Amino acid sequence: MTEIIIRRTGKNPVRASLPDGAYLIGAGKNCHIPLDSPDVSGRHAQLIVSDNAITVMDLGSSNGTYVNGSAEPLFANQMTPLAPGSVLRLGKNVEITIGRAPAADASARESRPQKDAPRPPETDDFLAPDRGEIPVLTVSGVPPRLRPLVQEIKRQAHKELLKRMNLKKMALSGISESELADQAKRMIREILSVLNVKLPEGLSVEVIEKELIQEAIGLGPLEYLIARDDISEIMVNGPNQVYVEHKGMLYRTDAAFADDNQVLASIERIVAPLGRRIDESSPMVDARLADGSRVNAIIPPLSLVGPTITIRKFTRTPLQARDLVNFGSISPEMVKFLAVCVAVRKNIIISGGTGSGKTTLLNVLSSFLPNRERIVTIEDAAELQLHQEHIVRLEARPPNIEGRGEVTIRDLVRNSLRMRPDRIVVGECRGGEALDMLQAMNTGHDGSLTTIHANSPRDALARLETLVLMSGFDLPLRAIREQVASAINIIVQITRERDGSRKVVNISEIVKMEGDIITMQDIFVFRQTGWDARNRITGVFEPTGSIPSFMEDIRRAKLDLDVSLFSPRKQS
Repeated sequence: MTEIIIRRTGKNPVRASLPDGAYLIGAGKNCHIPLDSPDVSGRHAQLIVSDNAITVMDLGSSNGTYVNGSAEPLFANQMTPLAPGSVLRLGKNVEITIGRAPAADASARESRPQKDAPRPPETDDFLAPDRGEIPVLTVSGVPPRLRPLVQEIKRQAHKELLKRMNLKKMALSGISESELADQAKRMIREILSVLNVKLPEGLSVEVIEKELIQEAIGLGPLEYLIARDDISEIMVNGPNQVYVEHKGMLYRTDAAFADDNQVLASIERIVAPLGRRIDESSPMVDARLADGSRVNAIIPPLSLVGPTITIRKFTRTPLQARDLVNFGSISPEMVKFLAVCVAVRKNIIISGGTGSGKTTLLNVLSSFLPNRERIVTIEDAAELQLHQEHIVRLEARPPNIEGRGEVTIRDLVRNSLRMRPDRIVVGECRGGEALDMLQAMNTGHDGSLTTIHANSPRDALARLETLVLMSGFDLPLRAIREQVASAINIIVQITRERDGSRKVVNISEIVKMEGDIITMQDIFVFRQTGWDARNRITGVFEPTGSIPSFMEDIRRAKLDLDVSLFSPRKQS
């Protein structure tokens, strides 16, 4: 923490404590330290505070930035180190004294308890557990201490680039992507040479040039992340906070956009080819990338942190059942059982929370569908990656600018029944289409697959009841449950564990109705046994001893499934 004292002619001094970070000083409304003075420019200077260093950079102000009474102002865009006690002068009438935080003085240190001294327990220790720091994943090559300088250079370069060339107009004029990229690269090199910014050690012009080109004609720092196969989720919270999920764990990256406008530009480049839009009148949008990755974006005024992007990535090569076995997400016996369930046309629901791997598992189960059947897939955003020969892919459509033309999942489910499907695969049931899906499963469209958001197989049944009621029909609860019990055969529950791994924790069969209650039996379960040396969950996938009620169907289909597969193992 660093303390500053601001003195202005004719006004009382103002004290403030600054945690580590970059602070924009100026008369503009968006400045972190706003100073209403005729001597201060809109964006006058930038103060960068870190654990072991304090630096200042003049941003090309009209009246200059001076340090410790110097007669010569600082050079624009050049970082200057400051010692505690330094005095900054902005123009003639504003001074900022840089000091230490009060807790850092000798008296404060003396009053602190010694490191090894016993400390009585405090109530707050139990109410506020240690949250831990989010680790940083290096993707851009820009050291965190230099990121504020890079951001300022990028902002200035973008302003100059917009003055010299209209990229959007050129793109709409029919110019090829390669020619547009060449012109943008040439112009960016010229702008960087004109700015003549003295770069500190550890930062090259090539790195800044690469980021500028990505933001001018691409998706900005998203380009780094989309190219990496080991990243499964990308989360952008405004221009300066880019997070990812890497191998199941959350990381903050060292990448950043220049400003909010660049985040908006990236969103527009994603949604424009799909005929969708995002603006203040329509501040939310769902879209997809060319590889099928799911994209959600939400902008101000709904988002208070700036434009926000969430990308659920999908691997270029779809995961197979053996990959899930190798990851420890499922056992070979469970895979074999599910493959047989698909072959004998049992209706299967995959249940799980957000990011638990439902779509990935749906892809794996879909790979077991016969090649000689007509398969209709229905999704909000096309994500499934099936490789059978006879597939019809349908995708919902949001309303247009006038609020017309919307085609919902429910519309597509009803239409698919007229398309002579052998199997219907719905990416996710989240509304009234659940009733149409149940009716399809009960009227000759056996072997259908879908996913649902729920935390357990029993919760999945309760959520199905709720979704059916959302269809608008006032059906008795018993009638809904009878529909569910007769339509659904298997519920597969998948979860994302605390260590970031995904596990199929239940494979349950819906047996029958007993009174007003749907009875179920677990066929396979995951039993956690502990944690290993790498802080990963350990456990075993085991059968419960319950035998599926449709074993006769499996025998009639002449499929090889030994009943010993369901025998419980002896506890070790």
